[in-house]
Order: sequence, then C-alpha cells, then structure tokens
Amino acid sequence: MIEWLLTPLAYLTGSVSSAIIVCKLMGLADPRTNGSGNPGATNVMRIGGKKAAAITLFGDAVKGLLPVLIAKELGVDSLVLSSVVFAAFLGHLYPIFFQFKGGKGVATSFGVTLGVNWLLGLVVSGTWFLVYKISKISSLSALVAATLTPLYVWLIVSDLNLTITFSLISLILLWRHKSNIQRLLSGQES
Repeated sequence: MIEWLLTPLAYLTGSVSSAIIVCKLMGLADPRTNGSGNPGATNVMRIGGKKAAAITLFGDAVKGLLPVLIAKELGVDSLVLSSVVFAAFLGHLYPIFFQFKGGKGVATSFGVTLGVNWLLGLVVSGTWFLVYKISKISSLSALVAATLTPLYVWLIVSDLNLTITFSLISLILLWRHKSNIQRLLSGQES
C-alpha cells in the first residue's frame, strides 16, 4: 500500500520548477514572463546564459530521475513504476507549486527515462545529440528523441506498462511542442 504513495510524491517532486528557482537565485527575470514564457532550460538560456540553463536542465532531469530510482529501489512492480514515471513528468508540466504552469517536459522525461534504465537513457540522449549534431535545432532533436522513445522502451526494457506510459509521454511532448512543430514546418524555427 505504501508504494502507491510514491506516485503523489513523484508528482510533488516534479512540481518543483528548476527554471523558476534558478532564475530567482541567480537574480534573473522570471522565465514565465520573459523570453518564450516557458519555464524550461532553453528559455533560461535565453534569459541567463548557458550556466543557468545547465543548472536548470540538471535540476529538471534529477527531479524525474530520483522518484524513479527510489521506486525501483523499493522493488515496485511495473504498474507502480509507470505511475511514478508519469507523475514526475506530469508534475513538471503542471506544477502544483506554480499555478499548474510548467515547462514542456523534455529534461524531466529524460530523467525518468534514465531512471527506468541507464541504457535507455543513453540511447534517448544519443538520439537527441545525433539529431542536434546534424540539424542544430534543439526542438527537432527533442521531438525525434521523444517519438522514438516508446520504441526504445519496448526494445530495451520490454515492458508493456512502461511502453504505454512512454507512448503517452511522447504524445504529450509532441503536443506541448506544437508551436515548435509549426515553426519547423514553415522553416522559421531557430
């Protein structure tokens, strides 16, 4: 029964906005009202540079990673693990501490992916880096990696619950990047 408490705790962990905290601690503008208005690492880079963005990226990944590692350490089944994965990701998108206005979820989705399986995390990040090396477009890299993640989950982890969960996460990531997709299609994405 206690294992089901991991899901709300994962959501609360995911709700901690690294972007807002980093910007506040570094004396930068609020990422929700500056740049693109998105509280994520890419916007923090626009506002405060690479160092602030790297700290934000790390924080967003860790808040996805930790709940998953704790759940695995406690030996939960794949249904509970899937619930923890999704809750941490959802917490980033809709944080209770910040009026349910969060980031797009790329770094947190990477964190939960790495928590599920280190090889899976490496393959997903390798996909992102390969696409970025070729295209130099961060959003395209994230979209390709997100689209391929459910396939990677199935091939590497071979778990139906996790494959369904990561399929849902991928669909949400695509939806959250719809403006990026429109700009990519029109050739206007930087």
